[in-house]
Amino acid sequence: MRFIRVLFLLALLPIAALAADKPNIIYIMADDLGYGDLSSMGQQHFETKFLDQMRAEGMLFTQFYSGSTVCAPSRSCIMTGQHTGNTTVRGNHGNAGPRELRGRVGLEPDDITIAEVLKKHGYTTGLVGKWGIGEEGSGVTPTEKGFDFFYGFLNQRNAHNFYPPFLWKNQEKILFPENDTDAMTGQFAHDLMTDEALAFVDRNAQNPFFLYLAYTIPHAEMTAPNIDEWIGKFGEETTYLKRGGSYGTQENPKAAFAAMVTRLDRDVGRLIDLLKQKGIDENTLIIFTSDNGPHGEGGHDYEFFDSNGPLRGMKRDLYEGGIRVPFIVRWPGKVEANSTSDHIGAFWDFFPTALDLAGAESKASIDGISILPTLLGQDNQAEHEYLYWEFFEYGGRQAVRKGDWKGIRYNVNRPRKRPLRLYNLANDIGEEHNIAMEHPEIVEDLERIIAEAHSESPYFKFNFEKPTMIWPGVYVVLGQG
Repeated sequence: MRFIRVLFLLALLPIAALAADKPNIIYIMADDLGYGDLSSMGQQHFETKFLDQMRAEGMLFTQFYSGSTVCAPSRSCIMTGQHTGNTTVRGNHGNAGPRELRGRVGLEPDDITIAEVLKKHGYTTGLVGKWGIGEEGSGVTPTEKGFDFFYGFLNQRNAHNFYPPFLWKNQEKILFPENDTDAMTGQFAHDLMTDEALAFVDRNAQNPFFLYLAYTIPHAEMTAPNIDEWIGKFGEETTYLKRGGSYGTQENPKAAFAAMVTRLDRDVGRLIDLLKQKGIDENTLIIFTSDNGPHGEGGHDYEFFDSNGPLRGMKRDLYEGGIRVPFIVRWPGKVEANSTSDHIGAFWDFFPTALDLAGAESKASIDGISILPTLLGQDNQAEHEYLYWEFFEYGGRQAVRKGDWKGIRYNVNRPRKRPLRLYNLANDIGEEHNIAMEHPEIVEDLERIIAEAHSESPYFKFNFEKPTMIWPGVYVVLGQG
């Protein structure tokens, strides 16, 4: 019997060794935080000292992109490793098929998520924050798509409020009868989620874990418990009045924005401190990013804060300001401290990167490329042929980046469809000069990519007919009314 027990223990050694080699993975995503909203990225109105420290201890990617320019599809790209030409969720609302398909679209049951894969390879998986890609009863809630633990919001509209009537904990609604959504008083959702995230790390410190911390700050109800620290620091403010929508009235929206981002910053610092206390800091890779560009909702003045920095556009744009986001990776002893990468990547790269980190394989069809070689300072990093986005609000929008070339088309689903605009980001990061007329061969190549990158969806539809110029500067799709 003793001999059998020794053999059993020896058989377990490779598994234990493999588990020890698997780093913990934490993916922190802010909501609508702009490229210029960190003080290390140029923010002048407040300091994000803990995120700045994370940047000093890790690698900053200067050309990294979100999955989309709004919430739900960005999250779908992270989970599936697919861009918005292929992933199931391509907008906050569908625009095609029967009326019943035009509401909120969630993942399909057979979509493979990175959480499901990591769970099968020995990781304990947790999501704290906003899911946004599967409603109650859909069969695709977080605990049905690979997460051992979930705390937060299922529906992104519910996530507009920081004093909600309830949050989900796994499959249970946790009610907050003391919360007054209109008065913005009671239990602050962000603080509750931070406590749950810290608790998840604490109880899983001895085994490999994946934590997807999908914060809802700073979108878009403008409030935070520490707002008093900031009132009066930005001069006279313009009150935002609730207009029947989701966001509460805020007399000091500038102060609220500074309070929100600095609270987010503080809590990232608390998380890193906990990793150090538990002795797992050097075995934990942390990513910090944002789901899309800055918003202008709830009274937020993104122009005052220069939230998009040198970039053109904001949330819902496919200009750089809508999709280029902060992206910082910290892994002490593995990722070079205070390093910068100009590697061009996007959210769909997280899936294959996590596979590499876990030593895992998946049958999932993905568009991403692992960025682990860049993180480890190796010279064998594969490059994307192109990055592609499609978006279904405001008449339909598409964009493609290939090398330094960026092509954008708006009004895709309208008769007055605009021709492809072309920019060279190497010398025009602000996308001010449309040079499509000067480079017809580049335009033709990008048109080809747009056509091949898009797969048909029952929920989202694009009209790919090319526009015809009927007057200088006026383009229409002939045959459309």
